[in-house]
Amino acid sequence: MILLATAAVLLVAANVALWLWRGERAVAVPEPVPSPAAVAQDENVARDLQAIAPPDVRAAPLPPPVPTDAAILSGPPASPAAPSDPSSPRLIVPVAGIAYAQLSDTFGDARGDERRHEALDIMAAAGTPVLAVADGTIEKLFDSERGGLTIYQFEPGGRYAYYYAHLQDYAPGLAEGATVRQGQVIGHVGSTGNADPAAPHLHFAIFRLGPERRWWEGEPVNPYPLLGDTPVR
Repeated sequence: MILLATAAVLLVAANVALWLWRGERAVAVPEPVPSPAAVAQDENVARDLQAIAPPDVRAAPLPPPVPTDAAILSGPPASPAAPSDPSSPRLIVPVAGIAYAQLSDTFGDARGDERRHEALDIMAAAGTPVLAVADGTIEKLFDSERGGLTIYQFEPGGRYAYYYAHLQDYAPGLAEGATVRQGQVIGHVGSTGNADPAAPHLHFAIFRLGPERRWWEGEPVNPYPLLGDTPVR
């Protein structure tokens, strides 16, 4: 009887142990909770990936700039210009020491009953150096009744002529066919021709040349906006 009772107790104990073991396995194991350091690291990685990722839409390339009249008139620069500055160099004021703010637009002023001035008068003391507004070639040195001592300069492309009149004299050594650089002294302010001796000045004009490139002919172009920051019209 004792042996039977002992066997019964052992059987019951075995069943209880088996039931407890199965219950422990049925309990779900919780997911690990990430630490604050791990979360910060994941955010940094995501931010870095976003920074180096190529954009979905790329900007279309800008079209090349269209050359302005000012750039054409000025000819090639005296020194290499930055590609980002297509308008450089501009025409300079052709009288030494005169700023653009001191100029007045006299292009449309009347001269007699049937003609306009079609030039820019730059007032300055007699003997003030006259400067080449841009690179180019001396096409003609001429002494006329109205203009007095004059210079006709062609820009390198031969499309435009620069006209300097009422000069006191020419710069030493200046000759027809000579190449000049922007800012080079080519003469001095005077009052020759029909200019008032009491009001010496430079009469400066620009002409758009025809196919024949005749220095005495051409379509007048207003120099005033080309010497400053006013847009060309």
